[in-house]
Amino acid sequence: MRTARTFACVALSLTDLAEKPVWGYAARTLSGAVTSAQGTGWLRLVAERPDKAYGKLWDGPKTAQECLPPRIPRPVLHQVHDWQAAGWAYRAELYQHADATVVSRSPVLAHDPVLPEAWWVELRAALDSLAEVPTERIAVSEEYIRRAVPAFTGRDVGEIEWATAHGDFHWSNLGGPALTVLDWEGWGRAPVGIDAAQLYVYSLRTPATAARVRQAFAPTLDIPAARVAELTICAQVLQAADRTPFYGELAGPVKKHLARITP
Repeated sequence: MRTARTFACVALSLTDLAEKPVWGYAARTLSGAVTSAQGTGWLRLVAERPDKAYGKLWDGPKTAQECLPPRIPRPVLHQVHDWQAAGWAYRAELYQHADATVVSRSPVLAHDPVLPEAWWVELRAALDSLAEVPTERIAVSEEYIRRAVPAFTGRDVGEIEWATAHGDFHWSNLGGPALTVLDWEGWGRAPVGIDAAQLYVYSLRTPATAARVRQAFAPTLDIPAARVAELTICAQVLQAADRTPFYGELAGPVKKHLARITP
């Protein structure tokens, strides 16, 4: 990955500024600051086996740049460069450098953040705009929902209403104090309210922030259609609780929250 990052910098005429680039999950990505004649940017390198270098996750950032309105605050994707070497497919994505700092290093919030009121207003507006974007991409499949929700929550699913969502809307994908939404790999159709539900559930260890999320998204989370979204997020957490530490820490609060969701 380090060799591929060096190759990408040469191919895109970039100077690598990252002394300690950031590794993604399972070392699938490697990211860090770069500079060019146009100024400072952010280079994200993705690696995949060639027979898997396609589809939702591979093309998510590119299609987000092409399809989503600019009023959704996110780093601009300037350039994409693909190549293969030594049995791997690589994609280098050159982004605008975001000045914002991620709210939390962990997806699950452990401490209440200090965020301005304007951040919350813009967050709600961003999700409202996103929900209306037409797409055939799928963020969470109906097959998964109807299998996982009963298995891990003991609840029936019922009718599902759909909207366009980010699909991985947690605290380490949000920047502040000026709102920036990161990581658009998995965006697509999902149950109504799923992004707000994920942010709420991932805040359950910090009751003050959980209450703030609930207040900000009450028009979405308090409608009957959002019940499926909350159950889906709870199922995802409980499914992964025995293999991912931060989900394990969240499992207890999620089970308490499930008791409050209408059967």
